[in-house]
Amino acid sequence: MLAHALINPLLLRWARERAGLDLDEAAAAAHVKLAQLEAWERDESKPTFRQAQSLAQALQAPFGYLFLSTPPEEPLALPDLRTQGGADVPRPSLNLRETVRSVLQRQAWYVDYLKDQERLPLDFVGRFNLGAEPVQVAADMRAVLGVDIEQGQRTWDVYFRHLIEAAEDVGVLVMRSGIVGNNTHRKLDVGEFRGFAVSDRFAPVVFINSADAPAARLFTLMHELAHLWIGSSGISNAAPGSSRREEVMCNAVAGEFLAPRAEFLALWAELTDDIASSVGELARRFHVSTLVIMRRALDLGLVTKPEYAAHYRKTIDDFNAQEGGGGSFYRNAGAKNSQRFAHAVINEALSGRMLLRDAGRLLGVQPSKIQEFAGRLRA
Repeated sequence: MLAHALINPLLLRWARERAGLDLDEAAAAAHVKLAQLEAWERDESKPTFRQAQSLAQALQAPFGYLFLSTPPEEPLALPDLRTQGGADVPRPSLNLRETVRSVLQRQAWYVDYLKDQERLPLDFVGRFNLGAEPVQVAADMRAVLGVDIEQGQRTWDVYFRHLIEAAEDVGVLVMRSGIVGNNTHRKLDVGEFRGFAVSDRFAPVVFINSADAPAARLFTLMHELAHLWIGSSGISNAAPGSSRREEVMCNAVAGEFLAPRAEFLALWAELTDDIASSVGELARRFHVSTLVIMRRALDLGLVTKPEYAAHYRKTIDDFNAQEGGGGSFYRNAGAKNSQRFAHAVINEALSGRMLLRDAGRLLGVQPSKIQEFAGRLRA
C-alpha cells in the first residue's frame, strides 16, 4: 500500500493561491485529476508522497511548506510602493518575489566583488531627500549622467539605450526582463509592477519590467534612477496620482528630466488645440515617446486621466499585437543581468577566480556558453 502524505489542506490551498493558479490550472500543472485536488483541499483524502511532491513542484513551493500548521511569513525584500487609485495593491505575486530575490542575489555578489577591489562608494546615491526640488534633482542627474536637455536630434529608442549606457557607466546596474529567469512561460505582469530600485552606495540597481510597452520603459527608467538619487529602494508601478511621497517625487523628477516643465509648457502653448498633433510634435522635440509626452501632459494638468489611460492602453495593445520571437538569447541575457554585472562575472570566470558553474548560475547562461556570451556583450 502506498504511504500518504499528511499535508495540511489549508497550506495546499495557500500554496496554490500563492502561485496564482485556480484549481483547474493547478491540477493540470501537477498532472492530477481536478476531483483529486478538490478532495485534498477539502481534506477528504490525502495524496501520496509522490503526488504531494509533484504538487509542491507545480505550485513552486518548498515541499515542507505543505506540512506546516500555518502559512510562513514571506516578507518582501524591498519596500512595496505600489498603489492603485491611491490604495495599496494586493499581495505580491510569486513571480515578482522571485524576480526581486534573484536581483538581490546578483547585487549582493557584485557588492562583494567591488569591495574586494576596494572601490569607493558612489556619491550621487542618496544625494537628495524627499524635500528637494525635482528640478534640482533632475539637473544633478543630467550632470552625473552627462546628458543634456534633448533637442530632438535622436529617436526615443536611441535615447533610451543611451541613458541605460550612461547609467551603467557611472556605476548603476540596469537590469531588464519580462520573464522570471529564463522561463518564457512565467511572464511578469506589467499591471503588477513596472520596475524597482535597490539603493546602495556601492552597487545600486534599477530593474525594468520589459513586459511593458517599449514606449513606457523610458519613463520607468528615469523614475527608478530618481529613487537612487533620493536614496530610496522600492517596487513601483509609477502610477499617475500615486499618494506615496517617494513615488510622487520620483514621478516629478522623471517628468522634469525627460520634458522640463518650463520648456514643455512654452512649446505646448505654441501648438494647435489638436492633442494628437501637439503630442506628436513634442515627442519629436524631446525625442521621447508620445506616451511620455501624454504622461507629462497629464502630470501638468493638460490632458485628463481618461485621455492618458486610453493612450496607454492603445500603446500596450499595439505592443502585445506585434508578432515575432523573443529576440536573441544573448542580447536578452545581457539586458537581464546588466552589461556591467555580466562583464564583472565573466572576467572573474575567465580569469579562473570563479568556477564557470557558479558564473553560469549567476548569469542564467550555460557554463559552456559563457565564452560566446562574453563576445556578444558591449565592449
